Amino acid sequence: MGTTQLESVPEPKYWHLKTVLSEALDSEFSVGEILPNERDLAARFGVARATLRQALEQLELEGRLQRRRGVGTTVAPPRMGVSLGTGPHTWPGGSEDAWQPVDCAAAVPSAAVAEALETGRDEAVHVVRRSRVSNGRPVAAELLYIPRSSVPELSGIDAPSGAARARAVLRELQRLELERQENAVELGSAGADDAKELDRLPGAPVLVVTTRFVVAGRTAALSVATYRADTCRLTFGDSGGVEIHDGPQRQAS
Repeated sequence: MGTTQLESVPEPKYWHLKTVLSEALDSEFSVGEILPNERDLAARFGVARATLRQALEQLELEGRLQRRRGVGTTVAPPRMGVSLGTGPHTWPGGSEDAWQPVDCAAAVPSAAVAEALETGRDEAVHVVRRSRVSNGRPVAAELLYIPRSSVPELSGIDAPSGAARARAVLRELQRLELERQENAVELGSAGADDAKELDRLPGAPVLVVTTRFVVAGRTAALSVATYRADTCRLTFGDSGGVEIHDGPQRQAS
């Protein structure tokens, strides 16, 4: 199945609403807080209650919400991540890195990413987009968030945009002495952008691997990699990698 066919599939209304609600949960609600009732929420966002229920059910499936009998729908606490191995720690973009750089742009990340990076809520960071391909088909997509303070010597003259810019950012990042990296994984569902890049439909199951790269006690970069759940499985040995099992088994970090 090619990507052209998927590009013609519009994003469901409830899926867009789910994204809007997720942003509202990050900015307006705290853990354990009870959401307004369905009628009020539907009126606020201008949607039918059936559409709202679909969005709420999806957020519940993703672990963002909890429905408690006699209480209502509350904001769920963050999911507990699963550590992924204790092997050698390396920066992304090394000689044995199978990820391919696609693009790099400056953008303000989500509130959750900004908090992890300890940057200001309106502060732009470098966002490197990379992809993984196995046997001719996409199996993973990654967004690598890098604060400007991590690569202060980066020049925009030689590589102003695109894959070349992404490689330049990664080269500068490798100048830092990596103290450690912390990996976690959770089950999720593909959003519209990831679904398009991974040749899947929105809502398809995915594995989301978050990696925090630590230098001198602070987060120098944060990777959020989304893997197709039908082509990847986790390993928990020293390598702590994500194994692609599409045909001959191959190891991916």
